[in-house]
Amino acid sequence: MSSVETTTVGPARRPPLLFPVLGGLALWLALYSVLEPAASRVTRDILRLDPETHLGSAVGFFVYEAPKVLMLLVLVVFGVGVVRSFFTPERTRALLAGKRESAGNVFAALLGTVTPFCSCSAVPLFIGFVATGVPLGVTFSFLVSAPMVNEVALALLFGLFGWRVAALYLGTGLAVAVISGWIIGRLRLERHVEPWVYETRAVSGAAVPGPAGWEERLRQGLAAVRDIVGRVWPWVLLGIAVGAGIHGYVPGNLLASIMGKGAWWSVPLAVLIGVPIYSNAAGVIPVVSALLEKGAALGTVLAFMMSVVALSLPEIIILRKVLKPALIASFVAIVTAGIVLVGYLFNLLV
Repeated sequence: MSSVETTTVGPARRPPLLFPVLGGLALWLALYSVLEPAASRVTRDILRLDPETHLGSAVGFFVYEAPKVLMLLVLVVFGVGVVRSFFTPERTRALLAGKRESAGNVFAALLGTVTPFCSCSAVPLFIGFVATGVPLGVTFSFLVSAPMVNEVALALLFGLFGWRVAALYLGTGLAVAVISGWIIGRLRLERHVEPWVYETRAVSGAAVPGPAGWEERLRQGLAAVRDIVGRVWPWVLLGIAVGAGIHGYVPGNLLASIMGKGAWWSVPLAVLIGVPIYSNAAGVIPVVSALLEKGAALGTVLAFMMSVVALSLPEIIILRKVLKPALIASFVAIVTAGIVLVGYLFNLLV
């Protein structure tokens, strides 16, 4: 009798990602280096538009900025996805639990810059933080910092405007988050949190295993690109289109008179305009670029950007599920005052 040997075939091993990632980075660098001349050629030679006209200026802005910002966004989101593989909501809550105020506000604001949460995560994060004993003021420092000061915003600001503007945004954003949380903590507004939030207790489930190694972290970076860029690219293009319209059609002297240093009301007006706008940092930065090019003051533009990403109307509506109106009003008033002061400060000093 002949015997038949059987072999067990295990799951197919996925190919390593290191070399494709390095190849993609080399291709990214090559394409990025030719963006400006390619955009100029498209505008002049293919579309046959004079860049000195309103239409030509607007189209030239869009043709250059659209691939530039999207390429920067892909690169930054990939890097951020790798960094964020070290953080989970459970780990973030554990790091903040038991922190005292003052030092806790600073730590929470810093932690908010590197964690993958935005306004859509406000309610579950708020419940989780309160349920694990994180002080209310510390929680708000995190909730202000997480959407407003994040790696994507900083990297895009650095790539488009240089380290000076990026550093100004980082420093002032952290200051607003720390001071806002500290003031809310001093006001002792815990009674204005909906009672059911305190009745919730964080349930300790099975630990979720983190990435096994750098191979898996690279995969999480690619997954972040598919997820985040896949969701925000329409908003980015919309922001670039708005910026192109401002760049091509809005007279510089008109915009400078409205959002320049000379108009005392420009900063609060910029904040009021920014609050109803629902966008993320990637979507609003092209608008910021166009405003600065047209002569708007840096402090006014920073105040506008901060109000868009930190005081968005959707986040305020979401927070109503866990906060009473008095606490929401206090939160909005304190953050608004901080943003307005930042705008005036930089208009005065820069």
